[in-house]
This record gives sequence, structure tokens and C-alpha cells, in this order.
Amino acid sequence: MNRNMEQKKIKRDFEKLITELKKKDGFIHQQVKHNDSTIHVGYLKTSVDPEKLQKYVLPRIQDYVYNDLTELENHMPIAKTELQNDASKVQEKLVNGFLFIHMEGSSPAFLLIPIPLDEKRQVSVPEVEFSVVGPKEAFVEDIDTNLNLVRKRLAIPELQIEKLQVGTVTKTAVAVVSIKGIADEENVNTAVQRINDVDIDQVIDSSFVQETIADNKNSPFPQLLDTERPDRIASILVEGKVAIFVDGSPHVLLGPTTLIEFFSAFEDYFLNWMVASAFRLIRLIAVFFSILITPMYVAVLTHHFEIVPNEMMPTLVSSREQVPFPPIMEAIILELAIELLREAGAKLPTKVGQTIGIVGGIVIGTASVEAGLTSNVLLIVVGIAALGSFTTPVYKMSNTIRLIRFPLIIVAHVYGLLGLTIFIAYIMVHLLRLTSLGRPFMEPIFPFRLKDFKDALIRLPFDKQHKRPYAVRPSKVTRPPAKDEGK
Repeated sequence: MNRNMEQKKIKRDFEKLITELKKKDGFIHQQVKHNDSTIHVGYLKTSVDPEKLQKYVLPRIQDYVYNDLTELENHMPIAKTELQNDASKVQEKLVNGFLFIHMEGSSPAFLLIPIPLDEKRQVSVPEVEFSVVGPKEAFVEDIDTNLNLVRKRLAIPELQIEKLQVGTVTKTAVAVVSIKGIADEENVNTAVQRINDVDIDQVIDSSFVQETIADNKNSPFPQLLDTERPDRIASILVEGKVAIFVDGSPHVLLGPTTLIEFFSAFEDYFLNWMVASAFRLIRLIAVFFSILITPMYVAVLTHHFEIVPNEMMPTLVSSREQVPFPPIMEAIILELAIELLREAGAKLPTKVGQTIGIVGGIVIGTASVEAGLTSNVLLIVVGIAALGSFTTPVYKMSNTIRLIRFPLIIVAHVYGLLGLTIFIAYIMVHLLRLTSLGRPFMEPIFPFRLKDFKDALIRLPFDKQHKRPYAVRPSKVTRPPAKDEGK
């Protein structure tokens, strides 16, 4: 009696499912006779791989002898098959590249087989973090491919991957990756908990996760490092950090991170330590120039003429004698022109964008000086500031530097160097209060840890870096084997 009731329920659910699926565009429903039973095969034409369907699935249905779906499952040469009674879950699986097989009179009701159509970009050269020396592989939009690129470099059983799902509509796959025994469990649990707490309908890219799990969502400074390089992920996982992979994104998030890391290119580790340290210091100096040089120009020419050397005064006077605007106006005009050229060059096709950037910069700069709208000294100043911002290896931090330059220019015009100093102090206080996955963002500067400076402002040789950075609180601090721990 119970068996008959169960079969009637399965039949009703199946008929209801077929009625719903026929409303979907691209749904294919096939019926195959097998012994005395009818086999129903259903799938979405745009989601499944037709080659796998014809090669692995249909021949098994027609050629093998079986009495129920459990026996048929054992004959399938495809992993991750699933037996299911819930018709609503069947409908969800079809969208993800599954097909269902229903056999009349069989329980369970459905056999789900994954044969998704894989259309993905091939692994290519990094575009954002390109390096002259070192590996030339970059992540793609497929999360499984990205995880395999890291597994290839860290072929160890301690590599742990926790799969999550985010987005009430998109149901995007997210993976939290760390090395067991090295990464601090508190960091891993913090990342997992925050991702589980994300309550938005769509996650299209890792940037969505980065914003929603940030310690301070109102800060212009990114609190998680993003990279497209598998070699960088492998190296930082060995340090004890946590990586967050998002399906559909070629960029992977890293945390906890510090401010100094945003100005350290991974190419530094492929160069001699002295050369790498020199480049890192040049990069930091360039960032300070990029932030401060234009506001200081405005502050000095507006409020502090007395600090200009006598030798430079004739040059400044002659460069500005035809300019009808105050220093702040000409500075904002040129800065906006640079930003417009940068945005135009980024959004246009590559060859056209390069042409616009070069020709536009020359034409606008020369024309503005000859027309008397800006001074030639300011043109040089703004050019240095733009070049300084280009040296930042991480694109999102470069955007932050570009953004904070404008309020600094306004403050410099209103209050001079005093206002500039106060605003910089405010930024420093903000940075000191920031955290990344609960860890201080300004380490090793604050809290001050001299031992972590071996790979901060400069990079010491590898044989001098016996300890992992304390900033991430690694479970295993010493890098070499236990016999070297006393060194």
C-alpha cells in the first residue's frame, strides 16, 4: 500500500516537473524504451555538453541491463552523480549543467548526472600584474581551474579548501583556501563566517565579496589584497594567510593583509634582494610624490610664497603671468584632464586607448600651456604625480591614491600647509584604526615589530627570513625544519 502511494506521488511530481520545464526555452525531453519500462531523459540544451551526452550517457541507458536507477548509476562513467526524490532540487540542478533520468516505477525517482558545457578562457599571461621575469600564468574565470593552478604549486595534503555558496540568486561558488598547520584557524574561521553572513542577491566578481566582508566598508582603502597570479597565492599561503576564490572572477582575495603589501610587486622576489629593495623604496617615494606634490604646489603658491627659493621665483612668476586662474583652479583642471585621459584609455580598445593616452596628453598639455590656462611648472608637477600613481602594483590601491589627491588639493587651497598636515594626520589615524580580517592594517609599523621589517620597506635575502610574518599570527612561525628553529 505504501509502495503504491509513493509511486503515485513520484508520478505526480514528475508530471508537474515536466510541465514546468517545458515552459523553459531549450528544454529537451526524450523517452527511451528499456525492457518493459520507459526511461525519461531531460536537460537544458544550452547547459550540457552534447559530446558527453552522446558518448557517455545515452549509450549506457540503451545498452546496459538494469532494473532501477541505482543499478544504472553504477554503470555511469561520470563522477558526482546524484540520486534524488525532490523534484524542486532537480530543477535547480538542470541550470548547472545536470541532466535527469527518470525511470517509471523506480525509486529513487531521479538520477542526476553532471555534464556541464565548459566554455572558459584559457590560462594566459597576467595583464594587470605582468612581470618580465618569473611565471607567466594568470587566473581565469573558472574556480576549478584556478584551484588546480594553486594545487600544482602546493601539492601537499595540508592544503585545505572549504567550499561555500554566496548570493541568493546567483548562488556563486566561493572557496576559502589555507594551509592547515600554518594558517591561524582564527583567520580562516573569520573569513568563512563573514562569507556565510553575506546577504546579497548576486556575487558576480571577487570585488563583491571584498566589499561585503571588509572590516570598514566606508574606507577608501582596500583591506584585502587581490591578485591574478597563482604563484603569488602559493607564496602567501605558505606565509600563513587565507585566500578567497570566487567563481567567475580571475582575481583572488588575500588576507589578512597590510598596507605595505599593496606597494610590493611579486616580481621583487624574482630579483636580487638589493635591486628589489631599491625598487620597493622608489615605489614608496613615488606614491608620496603622487599624493603630496600637487597639493603642496597649491598650498605654497596660495599661502606660502616666502618658502619659495629666490632662484625659483622668476621661473614661477613667468610661468603664471598669463594664467587667469588661481592655483587650485589650474591644478583641478589638469588633474581632471589626466583622469579623463586615463579613463578613456582604459575603456577604449587597447590600440586606440594607447593612442588616446599619448596623443591626448601631449595635445592637451601643450595647448593648455600655450593658451595660458595652466602653467608649464604645474604641468610638470601633475605629470610627476600621475607617473607616481602608476607605480602602485595593485590597481585598487592606485585608485585610492588618485581619489585622496583631490580633497588634499582643496584643503591645501583653504588652509595651506597647516591644513595639509592636519588632513594627512587624519588619514594616518584612519589607517592606524583599520584592520584586515581583524588584524592591524599598519603592521609592522604599528604595532611596531622590527623582525617583520625584513620583508616590508625592503626585502632581505631569503636565508635571512627564517620567521613567517607575525602580522598574520601563523600557527607555525619558523620556516625551516625544526632543527633550525634555534637559529
